[in-house]
Amino acid sequence: MSGREPARTKRTTTTTPPAGPWPALPLSHPASLAVAAVATFCVLYSVTFLIHEPDFWQHLTVGREIWRTHAVPTTQLWTWPTHGAPDVNSSWGFRAILYPFWAAAGVWGLFAWRWIVALTAFALLVATARRMGVRGLAPYVATVIAALAWRERSQIRPETFVAILLALELWILETRRGGGRDHSPWLIAIAWVWANCHISYHLGFAILGAYGLDAWIRERRPPWKLIGIGTIGLGASFVNPFGWRALWWPFDFALHQRHEPIYVTIGELEPLRWRENLWNGAPLLVLGWPLLLIARARKSGVDFAEAILAALFATLALMSVRFLGLLAIVATPFLARDAEEVLGPLLRRPALAAPWTRAAIAIVVCVAVCVPVWRSMHLGVGIEWRYYPVRAADFMHEHGVRGRGYNTFSQGGYLLWRFFPERDRLPFMDIHQAGTSDIRRLYTFSLEKPEYWNELDAKFRFEWALLARLTFAADRLPDIIEADSSWALVFQDDAAMLFVRREGPMRAIAERFGYRVVPAGNRKLAVLSQELGRDRELRAAFRRELERTTHESPYTAQAHTMLANLARAEGRIEDARAELRLALAADPRDEELRKQVAAIERR
Repeated sequence: MSGREPARTKRTTTTTPPAGPWPALPLSHPASLAVAAVATFCVLYSVTFLIHEPDFWQHLTVGREIWRTHAVPTTQLWTWPTHGAPDVNSSWGFRAILYPFWAAAGVWGLFAWRWIVALTAFALLVATARRMGVRGLAPYVATVIAALAWRERSQIRPETFVAILLALELWILETRRGGGRDHSPWLIAIAWVWANCHISYHLGFAILGAYGLDAWIRERRPPWKLIGIGTIGLGASFVNPFGWRALWWPFDFALHQRHEPIYVTIGELEPLRWRENLWNGAPLLVLGWPLLLIARARKSGVDFAEAILAALFATLALMSVRFLGLLAIVATPFLARDAEEVLGPLLRRPALAAPWTRAAIAIVVCVAVCVPVWRSMHLGVGIEWRYYPVRAADFMHEHGVRGRGYNTFSQGGYLLWRFFPERDRLPFMDIHQAGTSDIRRLYTFSLEKPEYWNELDAKFRFEWALLARLTFAADRLPDIIEADSSWALVFQDDAAMLFVRREGPMRAIAERFGYRVVPAGNRKLAVLSQELGRDRELRAAFRRELERTTHESPYTAQAHTMLANLARAEGRIEDARAELRLALAADPRDEELRKQVAAIERR
């Protein structure tokens, strides 16, 4: 054993055995250190991919404002339709912590945040597995597998900080349950920090409740200390800039807002899709963990805390992919313990007893499970700028586009970063879909039906509209706006399309920069494609406008592709080859473009 009190150790032998079936391998052993080094590399490498999610610009904007004013905004400052209304921002603490990383080192600061979070959270989980009695190499393998499932949630989001809080809570509770020093009063501080950093604060109480119930069942008496800590922690959670409203927010969302049409369009709120998660560890977490849990229970008895957590977090992950990352964090130490107990005897052979043999097997497994995911990742330190309306915002700044604007909500964060606090360039809707339920309803239905766009436009009388190019298939809004002669398309690239109203303050911009041939929507493009073959002058005008597009932005794979198609139709194969190369350079991850380049290179 390890110097624990005999009485407390005896109390927990049914759930946390002192050692697994494999021979113990000390942390200081070179073989153990080698596996730890490889696992660390795998975790860091798995989270080192280009930033492409839209939320982090708003996180940085709010963090910047908190540091500038030394106050937490409690009213809606981020969109113009409801400007000044009461606001709830459960993630203000995360944003205040994040912004100094950006201020100090820019993009490298954001990646430093990623790496620090990953190392801290998974180091705590390895330590938790050790507290459970795991003495082999299973924690490192479990960590690598879990990191693959967690990696997509390692984007610059408040839930990254939650990973540390969750891992720390597990370590505290397992240390206490295993007879070690009782750090449970720290849970009060964790509850307070969690409530001020992310909407998922209630899951911390769910975890505490699972361990409390486990203690009640094992000790046959209520765990009064844990109950008291949970009660005090809940009271501490009310100490936030928004009071009870911040604590009610997740329940209000689940009961009411979750069912609004707009949230059906958000991918992270959709149920887990197995086709997209076959190789990232999700099957082992959602299906494998319960199986290992049952197999271990047959040998060592039921771990009620584990059973409750597995049921809760696996269900949440199946219901919404956004919970897959939290499932990965919770599952890691239990997976390590259960795998060592259940699978250890199957592999306990003399040929595998040597430390370096076991280390070699663990290293091979760690790398092998990562390769399929690594091959599909866009590895590197940087930002996928082609996803953000960088050049569109430049155009707005250079030519004075301002007033009441409309935007795709995914573009709201970047607009805030560029223009806040300019009231006449604030987003119509931000990354949190801020606004009334009626605004969200009209916004959602206007993406597909002209009558809803007309109602929305009549209500707010927009002067400019910034649409994301990369949206879901049913989005017809570019076609709808383009069909309205009162609007002019004045800028477009692969990230965004900017329309301005032909009459009013934007009239001069519409006349000077309005596209006359190149369309924004697919419907007009389909009609135009037939006319281009018959009209030489139309083709020339079409080419000039496409060339203008490529000069205004480096993110113009679509324009280069259309120029290549035009050149190919006119028999200019060399020009078509050059345009396709430029298109692929603008969007190197487009497999269809890669195939077209390969095909034309063979000609």
